[in-house]
Amino acid sequence: MRIAFYQTSPVYGEIEYNVREALETLAAARADLYVLPELFSTGYLFGSRKELGRLVERVPEGPTVGVLHKFCRSRGCAIVASIAEVDRGNYYNSAVLISPRGLLGKYRKIHLFDRERLWFQPGNLDFGVWTFKRARIGLMICFDWVFPEAARVLALKGADIICHPSNLILHYCQDAMVTRSIENGVFTVTANRVGSERAEAVQLTFSGRSQITDPKGRVLARAPKVGRKFQVVDIDLSLTKKKKLTPRNHLFHDRRAKYYKEITRPTRR
Repeated sequence: MRIAFYQTSPVYGEIEYNVREALETLAAARADLYVLPELFSTGYLFGSRKELGRLVERVPEGPTVGVLHKFCRSRGCAIVASIAEVDRGNYYNSAVLISPRGLLGKYRKIHLFDRERLWFQPGNLDFGVWTFKRARIGLMICFDWVFPEAARVLALKGADIICHPSNLILHYCQDAMVTRSIENGVFTVTANRVGSERAEAVQLTFSGRSQITDPKGRVLARAPKVGRKFQVVDIDLSLTKKKKLTPRNHLFHDRRAKYYKEITRPTRR
């Protein structure tokens, strides 16, 4: 299977331009699965919830999903992308998995980072896994990386590839995603962005270094810290079926879940 990331630098608020620019880049090389960054169509640092309200769209009825679907249908591929979604007056930071048949899957970001709490509702959908061309594809978004439970749940649900649209500003996520691959025996695709955005007195600079990692923790591709980067990698999906670390140790069968109860107990803030 051929998988790819595109590390973008979107123009804030210019949805039509950002979507067109991304798809023109993806069209340069064939892949089965493309992954775009978090909020790739809108940009990230909203000045207010009202400002966000002018940029959100419905899923799957909105124009971005429609354009992505047309691209996938014409090329027989799938795209994972994160967009700002509106549903019943609530705004969500969502990831979509689009196939030639249309919307295959959707995930709403559960773990909101910093100022996202001012704009979005926490996600209300379970972590999901969907099948495309023999690959089981799971979705998580950016700050979900700091919660190992997210990747673990996706792996336990059968994910071969965890797609991770991101707008990372912290510089150690990429290293953590190597560990997520090892501990779950999966491929991960972190599609990050570059550039800076400013709203009011806040400025964010994004860390780049988009990457693809394999079940052994090998980095198959990594983008630089600055600059756009589009990269395609061939992967062997059979590697995700090999969950044994030694002849006597299995990543999942060796779990002692009865001792992990604290993980699911609510904590006081």
